Amino acid sequence: MSEVPMTITAPYGSWKSAISAELLVEGSVRLGEATLLDGRYYWLESRPLEKGRNVLVQYCPKDGRKDLTPAPVSVRSKAHEYGGGSYLVSRDTFYFVLAEDQRIYRMKLDSTLPEAITPENSSRYADLILDKKRNRLICIEEDDSGHEQGAEARARIIAIDLQKPLDTTPEVLQEGADFYSNPALNADGSKLSFLRWHHPNLPWDATELCLADLNTQGVVTGVTQVAGGQNESIFQPQWSPKGELVYVSDRNNWWNLYQLGQEAPLWEKMQNSPHPSGYSACLPTALSAKKKSSALTLRAAAGIWPP
Repeated sequence: MSEVPMTITAPYGSWKSAISAELLVEGSVRLGEATLLDGRYYWLESRPLEKGRNVLVQYCPKDGRKDLTPAPVSVRSKAHEYGGGSYLVSRDTFYFVLAEDQRIYRMKLDSTLPEAITPENSSRYADLILDKKRNRLICIEEDDSGHEQGAEARARIIAIDLQKPLDTTPEVLQEGADFYSNPALNADGSKLSFLRWHHPNLPWDATELCLADLNTQGVVTGVTQVAGGQNESIFQPQWSPKGELVYVSDRNNWWNLYQLGQEAPLWEKMQNSPHPSGYSACLPTALSAKKKSSALTLRAAAGIWPP
């Protein structure tokens, strides 16, 4: 005769289950912030079995894939709570925001020893871009030093000198708005595009696309709002190889690609999903044979851009 299973009585909500939280999520690895540079692919990989650690991964068609950030390093920005834009790869070096302390670090691709380039403070950083011409890192800084006094965090766009990052004070390129995101430099470094928005709006409600003129030293000499406003939300402004500023806007109640100076969308589709900092839905590609710029975009069958 087979044995009858023993019945165990326990108070409501306290019984043990064979289905654990770890079992539910162990196969749900999440990918994000994918980029392509010099024929190599990079992305962040969130791994539940490593307590949700975000690992920067590189894939080379010739050599395969490898982790660039060693355990227990986790890459994640908490700026504006949503984060995003938490790493940047440039040639043999990459920069990233460490989840634990929110400082920016840099590391050689063949190294395992990160170097901090921002001080220990209450700031958070996001949307890292490189100003090669002036050897500096441009990013969003969210300064939360007034939190204990009840003050709101201050957002700004800053430039960090990469020659002596901890010995020099970052230069403030823009401040005054409640939020900033998506800084992008044109090819010759003379113009910086960025987004800003203000309370009580969320970025998918209303944002402003702005252009800043930079002199040879990288100092902002003027700022112009070129698109967006109270009835329009914009995200992911980016420069094409021909120097055209391309962005996504919901001005016709759907998310579509636009080029600055043109009223009609570059490619009109009914999309309905914005993203926080650092998430790309489209990337300008190289010039075609007809010398016209094209754009590569991600699109799901349901009409929603994936994160």
